[in-house]
Amino acid sequence: MKKIFIINGGQTFAHSGGLFNNTLTMWTQDTLQSLGHEVRITNINTPYIPEEEAENYKWADTIIYHTPIWWFQVPNGLKKYIDEVFTAGHNNGIYANDGRSRKNPEIDYGTGGLMHGKYYMVTSSWNAPKTAFTLPGEFFDEHTEDEGVLFGFHKMNQFIGLKKINGFHFHDLEKNCTAERLANYHSEYIEHLQNEFTDKKAYQTPLSRLQTTSN
Repeated sequence: MKKIFIINGGQTFAHSGGLFNNTLTMWTQDTLQSLGHEVRITNINTPYIPEEEAENYKWADTIIYHTPIWWFQVPNGLKKYIDEVFTAGHNNGIYANDGRSRKNPEIDYGTGGLMHGKYYMVTSSWNAPKTAFTLPGEFFDEHTEDEGVLFGFHKMNQFIGLKKINGFHFHDLEKNCTAERLANYHSEYIEHLQNEFTDKKAYQTPLSRLQTTSN
């Protein structure tokens, strides 16, 4: 059994209700609990105490981030959450310093994390289609989600000592979010979780949980 901390970063703001990330969080919770894991969840839209959230990081074997991409970054609410929680975790289980020594400050930057032996996974949800990342001449210049927009996010987690496990990216969820696309994503994502977190056990989500509008 693993201890898994899920962070729902689907911020409620303007036209975004965060509904897909709410649904995604339920898919993740249901799947992981069915596989015997212990789960804690934080929704960034609800009040939280940074020190208690730092304890969730310290408790977990794996942290899972669910985030939409807004203007090629994570939402401001998720960024604020990370700023506050990581500050609460300074010299308190998350990170100690930047890893360098005053004797030789030119090396070892980014090695002061305190979460070694733990893992993280990122899912991201986009209005952009997958082809925007893969086709020559399209917007993201053939850079993957992880190599481009999420590069800094991955480095942030590396800084505190976490190791990356394979994530999952959901595309075209506003302009082209059909029932068929959502159903296909659901089955692909459940299989992804089973591959990453266990020895594959049959799992199905009730149809009532296949719901979304905006990220």
